[in-house]
Amino acid sequence: MQFMGWTDEDFEVFSVPGLEPRMDVLKRQLRPKLEHLGSDLSIYLTEILGRRMYPHVAKHARRTVNPPMDSWVALAADKRGYKKHPHFEVGLWDTHMYAQFCVIAECPERSRIGNSWLHHLSAVQAQVPEDFFWWIDHTQHQGVKASNLSRKELAEFIQRMGTSRSGELLVGLQMERKIAIQQTPAMVMERIRGCLATLAPLYLLAVQAEGVET
Repeated sequence: MQFMGWTDEDFEVFSVPGLEPRMDVLKRQLRPKLEHLGSDLSIYLTEILGRRMYPHVAKHARRTVNPPMDSWVALAADKRGYKKHPHFEVGLWDTHMYAQFCVIAECPERSRIGNSWLHHLSAVQAQVPEDFFWWIDHTQHQGVKASNLSRKELAEFIQRMGTSRSGELLVGLQMERKIAIQQTPAMVMERIRGCLATLAPLYLLAVQAEGVET
């Protein structure tokens, strides 16, 4: 296992002022860890999903003014990119680590995926542990805890994902910064892998709706 765990310095990347200074520190401090995570997790996901998964570390290349508030490695079945497909992400904000399954606005099959999830709504809701979170916007760090989300509200989230031009839906865990830096690398990896395994059925349901053979 290559991943060496999280430190305060990893989270402090997002306190560096200015785009270029923050990107310089991000590339030196955080990106190597995301690359290691991507290498490890792509192998793991390939094994449990039965299809090749590729890591994509965020480059933030389109930014010209605002420095990134978080950074991540995405894992998808497309070697060329991840945004157009259901995918997984593991990354950091300054306050916490996250591991998520994501369907974002760039995915052209959001409507089909949403209809499939609505058809299997009880199973989707039951698959997600109560201490996980749902997000309707990947640019916002604060999600809604699964235990606080009613069946009706979840259905509304899914409908919005499928019908709104900017609709998206993400689900997964948050690990607070102070906890993440106290965990050993093995403990962090166990938690991430457990999260991805838990969310794997949602991924498979999404790619079946997307019309991709699994």
